[in-house]
Amino acid sequence: MEPEIDFEALAVLWDDGDRRLRAADPAQRRRLEVVIDAVVAELRRRLGAPFSAAALGALYLEGNDWCFDLATRLMPEHPEAWDMPTIIGAAFSRYVRRAYDYGGGRRRLPEESEGS
Repeated sequence: MEPEIDFEALAVLWDDGDRRLRAADPAQRRRLEVVIDAVVAELRRRLGAPFSAAALGALYLEGNDWCFDLATRLMPEHPEAWDMPTIIGAAFSRYVRRAYDYGGGRRRLPEESEGS
């Protein structure tokens, strides 16, 4: 059984990261995208497939120091690419879209699937 996660609160944080990325200056955005792509690849490695939005939320709540390690390793000369709220938010926002229980911009609850 998966832990109870306040998915809506996490989704707000993740969506905020995505908004911050879209608002970034183009040069910074290119650097952030490199790190975000690496974080998404690591999420894929850690979670596999299929995965639930709750499993992604649980991984998020375990901690994200590994994201900073990726950012500093990939962009050592560009500390502006170490913006963790943007990187983590945007990466998790992108990856949750692949969850088997996510669709239409929100988490689908089991009872919603029963009627389908």
